[in-house]
Amino acid sequence: MTAIERTAYPRFRTSISEKELQHTYSPNSREIRFAVDMAREDDLRLSLLIQLKCFQRLGYFVPLENVPDSIIHHIRNAAKLGSGAELQYEHERTQFRHRDAVRQFLGVRPYRAGGPKIAAQAATEAAITMGDPADIINAAIEELIRQKLELPAFSQLDRLVKRIRAKANKDVYALISSRLSSGDRELLDKLPELRDRRSRTDFTVLKEPAGRSSLRHMRELQARLIWLQGLVDTDRVLAEIPRGKIYFFAQESRAYEPFYIRRLKPPKRYALLVAVLHTATGVTRDNLAEMFLKRMGTLHKRAQEELEEIRKRQRSMTEELIDVLSGILQHAQQGHQPEALGGFVENFLNEQGGIEALLEGCESIAAYHGNNYFPLIWRFFRSYRPVLFDLVDALDLKSSTSEESITEAYLYIRDHRHMRRKYLPAEELKLSFATPRWLNLIQKREDGLLWLHKRHLEVCVFSYLAAELKTGDLFVPGSKNFADYRAQLLSWEECQPMLKEHCTGVGLPTEPKELVSHLKSWLGEIAEEVDAIPPEESGVYFHKGHPRLRRYSRAPVSDNAEILRSELLRRIPERKLLDGLANVQHWVDLAAHFGPASGSDPKIRDVSFRYLMTIFSYGCNLGPTQTARHAQDTINARTLSFLNRQHITTEKLDAAIRDVINFYNRFDLPRYWGTGKHVAADGTQFDLLQDNLLAERHVRYGGYGGIAYHHVSDKYIALFSHFISVGVWEAVYIIDGLLKNHSEIQPDTVHADTQGQSAPVFGLAHILGIQLMPRIRQWQGLNLYKPDGRRRYKHIDTLFSGKIDWKLIETHWEDLMQVTLSIKAGVLMPSTVLRKLGTYSHKNRLYRAFRELGRVVRTAFLLRYISDMSLRRQITAYTNKAEAYHGFSKWLFFGGHGIIAHNDPIEQEKRIKYNDLVANAMILQNVVDMTQVLLQLKKEGYSVSAETLSILSPYLTGHIRRFGDYVLNMEKVPEPVEYSLLTA
Repeated sequence: MTAIERTAYPRFRTSISEKELQHTYSPNSREIRFAVDMAREDDLRLSLLIQLKCFQRLGYFVPLENVPDSIIHHIRNAAKLGSGAELQYEHERTQFRHRDAVRQFLGVRPYRAGGPKIAAQAATEAAITMGDPADIINAAIEELIRQKLELPAFSQLDRLVKRIRAKANKDVYALISSRLSSGDRELLDKLPELRDRRSRTDFTVLKEPAGRSSLRHMRELQARLIWLQGLVDTDRVLAEIPRGKIYFFAQESRAYEPFYIRRLKPPKRYALLVAVLHTATGVTRDNLAEMFLKRMGTLHKRAQEELEEIRKRQRSMTEELIDVLSGILQHAQQGHQPEALGGFVENFLNEQGGIEALLEGCESIAAYHGNNYFPLIWRFFRSYRPVLFDLVDALDLKSSTSEESITEAYLYIRDHRHMRRKYLPAEELKLSFATPRWLNLIQKREDGLLWLHKRHLEVCVFSYLAAELKTGDLFVPGSKNFADYRAQLLSWEECQPMLKEHCTGVGLPTEPKELVSHLKSWLGEIAEEVDAIPPEESGVYFHKGHPRLRRYSRAPVSDNAEILRSELLRRIPERKLLDGLANVQHWVDLAAHFGPASGSDPKIRDVSFRYLMTIFSYGCNLGPTQTARHAQDTINARTLSFLNRQHITTEKLDAAIRDVINFYNRFDLPRYWGTGKHVAADGTQFDLLQDNLLAERHVRYGGYGGIAYHHVSDKYIALFSHFISVGVWEAVYIIDGLLKNHSEIQPDTVHADTQGQSAPVFGLAHILGIQLMPRIRQWQGLNLYKPDGRRRYKHIDTLFSGKIDWKLIETHWEDLMQVTLSIKAGVLMPSTVLRKLGTYSHKNRLYRAFRELGRVVRTAFLLRYISDMSLRRQITAYTNKAEAYHGFSKWLFFGGHGIIAHNDPIEQEKRIKYNDLVANAMILQNVVDMTQVLLQLKKEGYSVSAETLSILSPYLTGHIRRFGDYVLNMEKVPEPVEYSLLTA
């Protein structure tokens, strides 16, 4: 049976706050009148009102004895019924009559009136694309509610979905199996079989992560791609199978060990293997493309470093040549006759080493002037040349536009790759993609003919292949991260029905000319407001013609606030880390979301205990071995490792984190810290082992690692996280975190550090209805744009230095909306688009359109940012919360020296999610304890006000015990929770 906690099936909360009682269970005057008309006695009126309010909340009738006492007391008081009114029915038929009246009052039909058919149809449709039974149950519940039908018992829904899902999966298994030849089946059967004495199977090999972008790993990964492509034509076999189904089968297959795969019945075994093969092939293509980008980036970086070394060595030579020139000029200044001067110059040059030597020195220095490191790349490119040719061939790069000069150039150098000639004829090749600096290096004219330097041409073409793959002008067929994102967009015909609702929701016009007019007037109004601020009151002033920001002072903290904080820290109870997790499990049931990859219920004893120990083990980075060693024989390392691999995924961890956030949001205390409408996005480095594709050396942090990119609410709780490479532009994921956050805290304003200041990010965020407000340090380096070039401002005119191309925005309005609505529809993630908009491309019309729109939005923000000191203070406060969260979460990530000792990117991201779950759980525990202490302090007469509470933070660590024996007591029930600080 599917765990009810994993579904959206409504049920009573374990603890109901006063606010929820008031909001959800208070009968209004119409409902009270309904009860009075239907029943004469207080007992029956109370019973009827309770059935009504509980049905409104749940969508089904519950036995009266299962209704929490708090609800009964609240409804009795709210309806002003006598204290002696009891919840009871003397006759069962009266209860059934009341239930019929409730259905009629609410306009809801009983489940028997068409419900089974509607639920079955909804479940059948969902089972085509979904694999998890909880998701299918949710789809059936949603349709029943939409059609105003009473919900059946959960067990009834579960049985219905179990039957329908089994049939749907069986049909897909059979379809996939029927498309396989006998040779395909034979190859698939060999995958999970042992191939040597070290217990390695091909099934294990295809799941192994990619190594770093070294020569050996590139060759190994190319060989793996060729091997995978030669097994089964998965594109043909999986044609028309929904992507969601393929993903679920692949996830299930990845979780299993080879011996378990071998025991499955052939149709299911083949389906799971084909799905994981298909996914592994796409991942391998992604990894090869990533290796190519990293390797080309490294080659350019090494050439730049070599240029710097050459310059250091040439400094003395440069000084010597300057001395030679200075000697000649000093002698010429004395006014000698030309003949005498010429003789002196000739003798002087010979004394300094001769004309040939001096000319050679000049040419050597001139060869590397102007930061031109391109001639040096070949030295580092040479050893990777064969494998890079093979890699690009394996990726089969395609152009996403009609401009194919770069792909034609690659075919040209590939055809001539084995020729030993130094120069190639130029007439056969178009180099329209190359910059003048590259052309000067590549081209050579001799005897009236144009020739191309073969080595430098190869380096140039590979450099542009990498650049255009990064911007999306090239794509990799069959990959995920480097696919043609334009092909994923909704058609304009599909977008048009969604256009009006979206534009109305975000406050934008639905026509291109109206949009331009709206943006012009909006930017103009902000500019006028800022210009109207007297210079002495503005946050910006001018010093020697240059703008400067006035420094703002920190908000003062009152003595009462400091006293309250000190007393709170003194009284907060000591907590063992595991005890805190056990309490959160009691309130939230974290373990409800975990289970076998197949979607069935876990068949292990003490399941909550084992899941909590797994969360603790990986969330604190102790690992299974160290955790088991200190757990007093209550669990072993093998069990912890098994549960992590087969029962817990990033999606399940996200679901558990969401439940913690929702429970946390019921407390009053976080409301004094923020509204929930603001979120700060920021990254922090976690150290990694070096032998993986994600790890890079970070210039700012030092060491090898990856970036945990967190979205932290203004209420201090972490909403979402990604784990990304150090070299990735962090702003790519700035919007993803908002769209992937499905908790009750839904921010509409995002703050970030300097990486969030890119114009395309501003443009995309604005058109999605998200306010982007980053903390900008070097704002003077950014251009501000006037809405109208003819307008002159009294105080701020010198701030503007650019002009908006309004025609470009109007022309590409449809493209902007097509991308935006595709993101809103869920077929495309913002990061997919922003990855392609992070670098300039003359081919990418989307880049130019989003950049121009972003310039408008960023100018409007910058005008407010520089003129309003209070806004800057708020932005700094929000981003400081994210930085403080990093410190708190890393304090809990104390095992293994803080190093994520796994090379698999999936496991690396899971470690970050585990850590977020532990951190959020302890933040919740701290808020529970803080609320209890504050209520006691309030009773004792301490000043507990909005001002004194606002300076507090839940990132408290002094009272938490991290070390010692790790014994988890699941029998201890925590004290009742107080949500409100108004309760005495």
